[in-house]
Amino acid sequence: MVKEFLSLMGCQYTEHNVSVDLEGRRQLLSMGFDSTPVTVVGDHVIEGFDGPALEEALARLKKA
Repeated sequence: MVKEFLSLMGCQYTEHNVSVDLEGRRQLLSMGFDSTPVTVVGDHVIEGFDGPALEEALARLKKA
């Protein structure tokens, strides 16, 4: 759902498939997570699908 949401918002994103991307898996674990989705927008880290949190983080990023 996160990918679809970001696409609908017109945002570009980079996907890391932690099943096959070992560096992506290391990054996920270093942030204290062991499951996905985890979305990083600027300095905001959002666990799971949280539309309002994603919108807020995107708005803050655009203001910066």
